[in-house]
Amino acid sequence: MTAGQIEQPVALRTTRGRWLIAVTVLASGMAFLDGTAVNVALPSIGRELDAGLADLQWTLSGYTLTLAGLILLGGSLGDRYGRRKVFLIGVAWFAAASLLCGLAQVPWQLVAARALQGIGGALLTPGSLSLIQSSVRHGDRGRAIGIWSSLAGIAGLVGPFLGGALVDVASWRLVFFINVPIAAVILVVAPRHVPESRDGAHHGRFDYAGAVFGALGLGGITYALITAGEDPGRPDVWIAAALGVLAGVAFVVRERRAADPMLPLQLFAERQFTGANLSTFAVYAALAGFSLFLVLQLQEVLGYGATAAGAAMLPSILLITLLSPRAGALAERIGPRIPMTVGPLIASAGTLYLVGVDGSAPYWLEVLPGSLLQGLGMATTVAPLTATVLGAAPDSKAGIASGVNNAVARAAQLLAVAALPVAVGLSGTDYDHPEVFTAGYRTALVVCSVLFAVGGIIAWVTIRRDVLEPD
Repeated sequence: MTAGQIEQPVALRTTRGRWLIAVTVLASGMAFLDGTAVNVALPSIGRELDAGLADLQWTLSGYTLTLAGLILLGGSLGDRYGRRKVFLIGVAWFAAASLLCGLAQVPWQLVAARALQGIGGALLTPGSLSLIQSSVRHGDRGRAIGIWSSLAGIAGLVGPFLGGALVDVASWRLVFFINVPIAAVILVVAPRHVPESRDGAHHGRFDYAGAVFGALGLGGITYALITAGEDPGRPDVWIAAALGVLAGVAFVVRERRAADPMLPLQLFAERQFTGANLSTFAVYAALAGFSLFLVLQLQEVLGYGATAAGAAMLPSILLITLLSPRAGALAERIGPRIPMTVGPLIASAGTLYLVGVDGSAPYWLEVLPGSLLQGLGMATTVAPLTATVLGAAPDSKAGIASGVNNAVARAAQLLAVAALPVAVGLSGTDYDHPEVFTAGYRTALVVCSVLFAVGGIIAWVTIRRDVLEPD
């Protein structure tokens, strides 16, 4: 077995190929769903657990903090010790933490369990894509990643709608309990149908110092961004930011000198890899800001309920479901450069259209066209972008390449959510004043539209047509 490869690559249309996609989609979807469905459950959680606003904020942030801080480590561990093994450990860990979340009786228990969930997510998320990249035969990878993108991404997009329905029908606890049977199916099926792979080139001891510095760097900066939204002048914000920056510098120095680094910095010498990650940063920052402000505008200004606000974006989910596999296959035929350029530009146009949402027209005229453009743009973008990140890195580094890209996307989302409200002049009390919030909403969506366009321009400048072709 060569480094990073399995003995016989898996064909997508075989039984084993279908099971591989099913397992990775279920696991990623489980993590993506919990990343969004919890939002609409927060009021119910607050009432039942008598939680304050800070408790509810950390119910969201505890998960994001550990996920962002450890996701690079998850990818590196998979490459070294076995991608399937680390992936399944992450699935089991995520399920156990989900059970603890559903059983929580006081706020601190829920926050602690959510932080544990993030650790599981950091282990399973990069493993999902690296298993596809290292196991599926080269000619099928674009389509496989497109299927993964469409089906796993649906879970994140449909999360607010499904979360609201579960809360209304039963309890917020079901949002977490539903993960347990899903994880059980994965743990039974994967050992039989998903091949193991690893990077056989690793030697010597694991890069523990790099792992610590990387986690402290991402964790410190993430904590500072989250907490700065409450009070940017707090000492712990500046301490965490300084610690994060210093740890980040120490991480780069360590990885440059380590004999067997957790993150081989030579990955960034490949222009395609660096360009794809820069495009990822711009696109996912725009997507996070757009999603946050549109949902708030629909609920706080137009009076939509939580479930209705989530349902308003279902047309875009349908387009992503139908078109992402085709976009992945198209990128294999014509190269990813054009889809990665055109897709963000379409999403930019959809975002600009939605600037006018203020309740003055019916949904089908005011929201639906922009939502459809968003869905078309993201469906065109995500699969080619993901395939390019993985295709630009050696197969032996599939896990860490996926981890880097996930860390970039999470950092972009955190930065957008933390910084955009302040940048457009909104404070916490402005959400209660529709006219004030609408003004900030319009500015925010213009900024997001520009970010989408920047992501497309970066792709046009940096990505080659042949990056997905076999070496």
